[in-house]
Parts: sequence; C-alpha cells; structure tokens
Amino acid sequence: MTTQLGKQGSDWWRGAVIYQIYPRSFQDTNGDGIGDLKGVIERLDYIASLNVDAIWLSPFFTSPMKDFGYDISDYRGVDPMFGSLEDFDRLVEAAHARGLRVTIDQVLSHTSDQHPWFAESRASRDNPKADWYVWADARPDGAPPTNWQSVFGGSAWQWDTRRCQYYLHNFLSSQPDLNFRNPEVVEAILGEVRFWLERGVDGFRLDAVNFCTHGELRDNPPRESSAEGFLGVRPDNPYGFQLHHHDKTQPENLAFLERLRALLDEYPGTTSVGEVGDDDSLGVMAEYTQGGKRLHMAYSFDLLGERHDPAFLRDTLTEMEARIGDGWPCWALGNHDVTRLASRWNAEGEAANLRLYLAFLLTQRGSVCLYQGEELGLPEAALTFEQLVDPAGITFWPAYKGRDGCRTPLPWASRAEQAGFSGGAPWLPIPEAHRALAVDRQEADPEALLHATRALLAFRRNQPALVKGEVRYHPIRDEVLCLERHYQGQRLLVALNFSDQARELPAPRAAQALDAAPKLVNGTWTNGRLRLPPYGIAIASCSTEEDQAWDV
Repeated sequence: MTTQLGKQGSDWWRGAVIYQIYPRSFQDTNGDGIGDLKGVIERLDYIASLNVDAIWLSPFFTSPMKDFGYDISDYRGVDPMFGSLEDFDRLVEAAHARGLRVTIDQVLSHTSDQHPWFAESRASRDNPKADWYVWADARPDGAPPTNWQSVFGGSAWQWDTRRCQYYLHNFLSSQPDLNFRNPEVVEAILGEVRFWLERGVDGFRLDAVNFCTHGELRDNPPRESSAEGFLGVRPDNPYGFQLHHHDKTQPENLAFLERLRALLDEYPGTTSVGEVGDDDSLGVMAEYTQGGKRLHMAYSFDLLGERHDPAFLRDTLTEMEARIGDGWPCWALGNHDVTRLASRWNAEGEAANLRLYLAFLLTQRGSVCLYQGEELGLPEAALTFEQLVDPAGITFWPAYKGRDGCRTPLPWASRAEQAGFSGGAPWLPIPEAHRALAVDRQEADPEALLHATRALLAFRRNQPALVKGEVRYHPIRDEVLCLERHYQGQRLLVALNFSDQARELPAPRAAQALDAAPKLVNGTWTNGRLRLPPYGIAIASCSTEEDQAWDV
C-alpha cells in the first residue's frame, strides 16, 4: 500500500498535532476487555477524521504489567494481550495510508525486573551484565546508599539478596534503573530503538527521559516546602521533600541524547518528544531541544496541573519562549498520567470552556499532544478503592486516587454493551456519565465538542502561522489572553477570554476576521474594538504592525 504522508516532509513534526492512544482503553477486538492493536487499526478512520497528523501509542511491549506496560521485559516484543508484531506492521501500513505518522513510547531509563538483562545482572557481581543496572553497597548500618526517594513512594533503593546490594528504582521496585554510564547499555538501548526504526515508525515519545542518568551517590538536600515537580508528587509524597540534585537530570544525559539524535538522523523524517519531570522543567525542555542535536521536542507537566488562569498560562509560555531559543516545545493539557482536563480545569459539561481550552492549546507555538477522549470532553471517572489497579493510587489513597480515572475505556456507542469498547468485561469500568458523551452521540450532534475539535484542527492545519510561526504575548486584559503568531508574512491575532463575562477591548483597526475560521471562533473585530462573549475566542489577520492598543 502506498504511503501518503502529506507535504511537510522531514520537518512534519514541527507544529504537528499528535493524538495519544492508550491501547488498553481504546478498542478491544477479541472480547478480553483489554484494547489491542487490531482495535487501533479498526478506528484509524476515526482518528484521521479528527485532522491530526500522527498517533502516539502508549506501551504495547511485552511486560508483566506491574505499571501497565511502562515496565518492559522485551523491548522488541508485542505483549500477546495487544496482538503481534504482524499486527503492529499492519497498523503502521494502515496509518501511513491514511496520512498518519506513527510514534511509539520508549521507556529507556528502566526495565521490568523480569527483563533477561536484569535476571543476569542480579545473578552475581561478576557476570557480563553485572554493571548494566545501578547497584550499590549498603551503608555501614545497612541503610540504603542514599536518601533518594521513589516517585511511587518510599526509598528509591531495593535490597537484593542475590548480590547483597541495593539496586536503584526511581519508580516501582519492579522497575530497576539501567546504568547509562556503561557504554554497553547505551549501545544495547540504541539497538532496541533501531529495531523499531527499521519497522517503519516515525518517532518516539520518550518516557521520563531526564531519568536516564544518575549523579554521584550523595544525599539529595531537603527543600523548604514540598513541590509537585513530577507526576503524582503531592504534599503527602516524600519525593517532593527533596531537591533532586543527584538522582536525575544529570549533564551526562546530554551525551546520550546526542547519540540518540544521531541515530534518528539516519532515518529522515523521524522525530522524538521527551517527557520531562523536573524542578526546572522549562529549563530542561530548553536544554534538551536546543541546537538541533538532541531531542526534536520536549514537554513537561507545567500545563498538566490544576492552575489555568490566564496570568499563569502567559507566565509559563513567556518563560518558555525566553529560554528555549531555537528549541521546540510540545504542549499537552492532558494525558494518561493526570486527571482529565474537563475535571482538572473545572469544565465538566461546559462546552464553551472546553472549546476555549482547545483553542488555547492549538494557538500556541509548538507541537501538540491530544489525549484520547479530550475531543469528547470526557470527565475524570470516579472509581472506588476496590476498582483501582494503578499502584500509585493504591499506595496514596485516599489523598491521591491515582491515574485510573483518566484511563477508563473510550465510549464509542452510547447504548451498546460496554459502550462499544468490548464484548467482555473491561479492565476498568466505563462510567455511565461517559455514555452521554460517546462518539456516536456526538457524531449526531452538530454542536458537540467532537465537531468543534475537528473544525479547529482543520483550520489550524491550513494556517502556517499557527503551525510554525513565532509568537508574541501581550499583557492580560480583563482575563483575556492576547497573542500574535507570525510566519512568512502572515500575521494572526488571537484573543482568548477566560472570563464568564463578555469583554470588549481595543484592538488594531487593521484586524480582520478570517472567513475560514470555524464558528467556535466567535469574537468580533470592528473599528478598532474586539468583542468577546464569555469564554469567547477571536482570531484575526492583520496586515500592519499596529499593536499599541493591545499593550495598554
């Protein structure tokens, strides 16, 4: 089948919209209650209809599933619950035929404790892979080598009776960290990446990419107050009690990223987006993407928290612009690790708010990740403790309910068994509230968020300034975020009203509404005045550089 991948060539990723698929919860085709690769193939026409550029598949590799695929026991295998390598090859071919690029998760910093590499490494202190993981002796009193904490709670060190040493695990104790100071490990990991490049993938989302290297085995200093510097780090999690000076984001990681980029450059048109969780995440995003020799792009958790007032959003984005230089950001408002956007930003059932947040995301400088179900406005699922399977939620319940609430199966058909997701009992329950937002219900409603999402994505795709342009922010006025995008002579003005009140502001007289804009772009530009309804959106072209009216 001939591939048809658009006109952007090797630079396709710059400004691309990437649709994140959590395979377990997307579409089940064999009735076992777990989504699979054949289910993704079955729904590719739907994905293509959204007007996105690529898909990102969360892990489908062979795994004991202690962390639901982020604990890999075979980097080159498809776990049988998801299908086979042949199914994956068919998915790539079918996606390419629809103009969709395929990116996949790569979890490089750690493996499962069931990986053959770890089985050999823990067997003795002198076997060929003895130094492939991070091992250290106990302190004289038997305590762990350092005070480093695991993201999932407790010490980041686990005692192993085979070697009578501790091994490092930044996440679950069943997820031992690889030793990237060992050149053999780096070569082996690059070989695993090359395997998927040879199978035709277009890029990688790199999980916890700043965790690949550790520093000297020294205690981290305490911080004065707890901080939510990484996913799930809440005030009740001791991970937030430290300044993470030694356990992650080390300078040596840059050398690995450069090796990785050199490999990707052997396959023109491939890309990388790194997940960064750090105390200075914006600085790390900049460092990891500048100069064209490390990652293509990176994203952080800065827009994945609860704050969403326009001043906070503007401050975050302007700081990123001030620091990133020639680097390239990727922005997301939701993913498989955080409370769903509609609930986190207090917009459950509020169509105008959700349209505004979508417009905000799609008008920023950078690429975009859109998590499955955001196009439907799905709220967070409320689950009981007995229904939880996420180890983080089980550990920190009830203060933190974990990530299961954003991972429930996608509702395809409002009246069908299991909402059209599966013919069997799903691995997580499907909330009744999600049925009213199912794809079939929204397809039949011209006013639904699904249609608004399609329309805005189609509009964005045809506006070069929104896809690749530079950005300039203006002062916040009455809760209205104003910005400009510039690209090769095209100048667009964007105004986003985060207030529940109508707003009227001065605006450049040359501003002209775009005829091609979808109807959700509902602000009006008349004689130097901009009028916005509550949670309104306005986009205009402007042929002059007159902008003093926005800077008052």
